[in-house]
Amino acid sequence: MESEHRRVLIIGSGPAGYTAAIYTARAGLEPLMLAGLTFGGQLMITTEVENFPGYPDGVTGPAMMEELQKQAERFGTEVLYEDATHVDFSGRPFTVTTDRKVYTADAVIVATGASAKWLGLESEERLLNNGVSACATCDGALFRNKPMAVIGGGDTAMEEALFLTRFATKVTLVHRRGELRASKVMQERALAHEKIEFAWHSEVDEILGDDFATGVRLRDVRDGSTREIPVEAVFVAIGHQPTTGLFEGQLEMDDAAYLKVEAGTTRTTVEGVFACGDVADPTYRQAVTAAGTGCMAAIDAERWLAEHGIE
Repeated sequence: MESEHRRVLIIGSGPAGYTAAIYTARAGLEPLMLAGLTFGGQLMITTEVENFPGYPDGVTGPAMMEELQKQAERFGTEVLYEDATHVDFSGRPFTVTTDRKVYTADAVIVATGASAKWLGLESEERLLNNGVSACATCDGALFRNKPMAVIGGGDTAMEEALFLTRFATKVTLVHRRGELRASKVMQERALAHEKIEFAWHSEVDEILGDDFATGVRLRDVRDGSTREIPVEAVFVAIGHQPTTGLFEGQLEMDDAAYLKVEAGTTRTTVEGVFACGDVADPTYRQAVTAAGTGCMAAIDAERWLAEHGIE
């Protein structure tokens, strides 16, 4: 298979990857980005972004990704819509393989992101961005003065529910067990909040609505009985899955499969490989924080290359 060498190769094409591309390109490193066949990350399924600085009227996720790509290409980034299928970080130069070619690189920036876990309902997919979301911080304010539901029982679900009380008339927290998995302090805050009600021993049987969510049908896991509650926003908070399968056995991960980086940097456990964005961030998972760590990864890579005499 044909081979091609680059000083910097970026895997992934969300806010982190594009920011890393902009910075490395402006540094004259001529980065190659493997954007993937499903490029642009989670923002490609986000209809309205209102919390990214510089967009006072908001912007759609796809429009933001298009602008970031143009900016990266303006400075010399080459963007290819190919999926990395195999990596070898055991020696330098590093090797990244796609279906079309083998690429070698002096430095690699991993920005493959993470994806929300979903319930797997047809109605959930159909109403995504029309009342169904996996990010309260992103979309909660869009449903001000409306009843809302949060699905889940861990810390993320509690955080989402507590955040949404700023906007919702009521938040119904749906959990399939009779007790929460969240930490004690998060449980106490949620249980004590006057706007949060709990639907125990329940799972979502269907999200109701044709064009927009109008409610949820809940099924009692004990006896199978169902009931409907009116809500205009449903936030699924059952966890995220980092896109790290490609790096198993190559890079060190935590128990949830997020890539480990040295504190305060984007350096992974392999010298010369850097990670940025949601793939290494189980905490914030925002476009703006992803972009910030993309900048960090670019600067870390540029300095590492200079230290090793790779101009």
